[in-house]
Amino acid sequence: MVVRRRGRGGGTFVADEPPRSVLAELSASPAESRAVNRLVDRRLLFECAVTHYAAVNATAEQLDELERLTHEMAGSTDWSDYHQADEQFHQLVGMSSGLGAAVDAYHETLAELYAYFIPYPIELLHQSNQDHIALVAALRAGDGHGAVEVSRKHVDVLHRTMFMGLTDGTGKPAPVRRSQ
Repeated sequence: MVVRRRGRGGGTFVADEPPRSVLAELSASPAESRAVNRLVDRRLLFECAVTHYAAVNATAEQLDELERLTHEMAGSTDWSDYHQADEQFHQLVGMSSGLGAAVDAYHETLAELYAYFIPYPIELLHQSNQDHIALVAALRAGDGHGAVEVSRKHVDVLHRTMFMGLTDGTGKPAPVRRSQ
């Protein structure tokens, strides 16, 4: 937290004691934490399904566009630009699956979850884009298992990173899920 002070000795400084009221606003209520965790879990289910089917059904043109979007994300300098390309990327993966009406439900889940996203530092987003690059490689290879594993890890990390104060619904921090 930073504070701004006016006057001759003023400026912007790291707060010695962050205002508790501001910190309380940044924390999630238990109900909100449960809702976000459910959305992340729902996205995880959808993401694994669509990537599996995208490995079977994606066209060369769709794969080329996914790759182009990874380059766009790699060149992004701010959260907003990255987020737009990221949203297009995940929507296209869904469309590439050929799962019809299920893709609409996946897109609805993405839209609900995106409402909770916080502006990550661009360096962290560029690291996340490595998952996108690995996913495109798995899709190009027709590797459904590899694509699902990349997607599972990519989404599961949201339980720990995407939402200030995210808890498991009991007030405790959300569990760190480990791969099998």
